[in-house]
Amino acid sequence: MATVLDKPAEGEAPATKARPASDIPTVPGLPFLGNTLEMAKDPAAFFVRCYRDYGPVFRIKVFGRESLVIAGPESATFMTTREGRDALRSKEFWEGLVNEYGATETITSVDGERHIKLRTLMREGFSREAVQGQYDDLRDITDRAIGRRWDVGSRVPVVEAMQYMVVEQLGTIMTGQAPLDYVKDIRFAILTILNVLVTRQRPRIMMYDPRYKKARRRVDELGQMMITDFKRQIADGTAPKNLINDIVTANIEDKDIMPDQNLSLTVTGPYVAGLDTAANTMAACIYGILKDPEILARVQAEADELFAKETLTEDDIRRLPVINGACMEAMRLWPIAVAQMRIANFDFEYAGFTIPKDEMLYIGTSVPHFMEEFFPDVTKFDVDRYQRPRAEHLQKGAYSPFGRGPHSCLGQGLAEVLMAMSIARIFHRLDLALPHPNYTLKTKTAPTPGPAMDFAVKVLGERRPSAV
Repeated sequence: MATVLDKPAEGEAPATKARPASDIPTVPGLPFLGNTLEMAKDPAAFFVRCYRDYGPVFRIKVFGRESLVIAGPESATFMTTREGRDALRSKEFWEGLVNEYGATETITSVDGERHIKLRTLMREGFSREAVQGQYDDLRDITDRAIGRRWDVGSRVPVVEAMQYMVVEQLGTIMTGQAPLDYVKDIRFAILTILNVLVTRQRPRIMMYDPRYKKARRRVDELGQMMITDFKRQIADGTAPKNLINDIVTANIEDKDIMPDQNLSLTVTGPYVAGLDTAANTMAACIYGILKDPEILARVQAEADELFAKETLTEDDIRRLPVINGACMEAMRLWPIAVAQMRIANFDFEYAGFTIPKDEMLYIGTSVPHFMEEFFPDVTKFDVDRYQRPRAEHLQKGAYSPFGRGPHSCLGQGLAEVLMAMSIARIFHRLDLALPHPNYTLKTKTAPTPGPAMDFAVKVLGERRPSAV
């Protein structure tokens, strides 16, 4: 699939017949703007169209920059190979974020052995095991979040409500308290950073916005508060075993793996990682369920059976085929990781073309999500795709909701638990409806794709009372 291209000695013929990068087809676009508008409108559909029209490798122009795209099931498979790991790096895309925090690195910006060390440090805290034995507590945390924002008779802005729920869940699990007063600051700061410094979809002048500066100060304040609290708890032996404990302990014991200047960015990272991603997916999932009365009835029945149990276990959360299927369909149809951005470490051959060293690449791993070859009736919200014998997501290169390769989402296991619990509890507790029967979900694309912030549902009533 991919081959490293060694530069031949002077006078020698190339050892490969790979076509030069200049032969890679270019997607036509508007003068100056190139493909910006089409990609901004619907990046997933844009990559699918280009893959169909131009094959697995093509060149686009977005925001004034030319970039190569490798897309489709081939790209998803490539990202999981040794060649893919060796050929690509991610540092440049995260340098703005790292510099803004005065840090030296973040787990998303490093590759190779350094990345493996950081991933090993944080793996347990981001895993499903991080909430093992806490499922009843998580149910109660979710009930409190529902009680704060989901009043009967109200219209609830779903993305925002889910953002508060995610922060309350993560905060309570990881630190023992939910920093709800910081949600707006976390969101404003990270969206500005992602838009300006990572995806570069907005001008740098936004970094001087007084609202951003205030939000950044508040996020720093939260980080320092978390660090101080955990250092005190570690010193007196009362610190819970969780992700923040692992990070702060590493800082105390090994400054090489976790230097002081990286600590604030790292301990607030889970909020940054989960706020927009999990919230967007759960909001889309709620839409997909409410759009289909049959699926709604099945979700309610499964949720009611789950919460009829006196105590919840890991197996109970795993055995939710309809609810887990709904979450997986939301990630397929409204993927957060539409494409991953990388830089080529060296010249290599891919799909018969030379990919030049230091070329910026979009890796369109979500393209198969929208291909009938993998997912028949591809636009249908079908919660049964993922159960055997169908198991459509297990086809090679077909399904990449958490990205692919070394930088695939470290919090996948934890996210799966939080999403399943949240969706189950919401539909167990509440009777919800879309604004009207023919409502079609509006979406946003910047900085991460997902339902628009004005997507709201009606809370018609309460199906089951809370025990909290």
